[in-house]
Amino acid sequence: MNSLMKNEISQWRDNPKDDFLGGLVSAFSVIPEVVGFTIIAGVNPMLGLYTSVAFLILSAFLGGRPAMVSAGAGSMALVVVALIAEYGTEYLFAAVFLAGIFQLIMGLCKVGRLIKYIPQCVMTGFVDSLAIIIFVSQIKNALGGGLTMYALVAAGIVIVYLFPRITKAVPSTLIAIIVVTAASVFLGLTTTSIGDMGNMTAALPDVHLPTLLLSLETWKIVLPYSISLAFVGLIETLLTQQVVDQMTETTSDTNRESCSQGITNMVCGCIGGMPGCAMIGQAIVNVKSGGRGRLSTLVAGVMLIAVLGFGSGLLNIIPLAALIGVMITVSIATFDWDSLRSLKDQSPLEILTTLLTVVIVVATNNLAYGVAAGLALYYAGGFAAKAFVRAS
Repeated sequence: MNSLMKNEISQWRDNPKDDFLGGLVSAFSVIPEVVGFTIIAGVNPMLGLYTSVAFLILSAFLGGRPAMVSAGAGSMALVVVALIAEYGTEYLFAAVFLAGIFQLIMGLCKVGRLIKYIPQCVMTGFVDSLAIIIFVSQIKNALGGGLTMYALVAAGIVIVYLFPRITKAVPSTLIAIIVVTAASVFLGLTTTSIGDMGNMTAALPDVHLPTLLLSLETWKIVLPYSISLAFVGLIETLLTQQVVDQMTETTSDTNRESCSQGITNMVCGCIGGMPGCAMIGQAIVNVKSGGRGRLSTLVAGVMLIAVLGFGSGLLNIIPLAALIGVMITVSIATFDWDSLRSLKDQSPLEILTTLLTVVIVVATNNLAYGVAAGLALYYAGGFAAKAFVRAS
């Protein structure tokens, strides 16, 4: 018990300077993507930012993987697009709360250790299909926007890729949004802004229990979404956890992390937030900026509160085109390009499993369905191959 306490304290005290810097940088790297994902989901961006604050702060104290950045993630937003479009945000909050309960139960039951049974080809399909859906959704958002929209999107993409040649101290996605916004304002360009899609005025969230869950009809509607959210969030979180483990040469407490994600999603359901989980890109940014301990995500959460408190009005003037440009680069970075280069080293079953996972996800817009289909094919194919060998 004493060693556990010492380890917990060291995760707060051992790296304060770099944790502080990593937290600052990762806070600003979270904003563009979270706002972009809320637009994909069709909700006010403030919902995603509420979620991000909750995840960053609570994971600092409860999480099983120090320095892993969790917030309102795209994989989770994609799951609830249809739910929001048909039933509205109150059903979203109910689904998020219920998903949190499922994740908490999975953590207590130590389900996280089962991640080792998900083959790499299914993981690849998960990541690649997420990238494809994000890319397609952004192209749809840009179509019909006119030359001004296309020019601003292109400018944002160019800045994201070229700015790191100057410095990597500041996230290039943030610089792209600042430059494109400034150009739009000073040139007086007429284009859709974030404020047109939902007022970004800072305000305390409306805290309430999702009482819709008291209705059996609500359960029938939200249960499939909640189950999908629970599993998608767990898969992406454990994927991110593995990346951070490798980068820091340390180990994570998978089941503690699952419990933390569950508790935080329950909180998000009560404060009117989006579902959330770990974010691979932002976690990498945090670690590369020096973040190693729990202080880094706490600093990121506090910094995000400060931005919302003092700069939320500025978020209203950000052109939608700036976010589209950023999200296109995010989709390109998310796609596992190595999976294409390594096709010759994969078995036919692995290739088919990856393809099936991608096709099902893109067709249904649900990552959980794709993973389930991929797992079914992979293990059914494996058992069939073994049976054939025995028979022959």
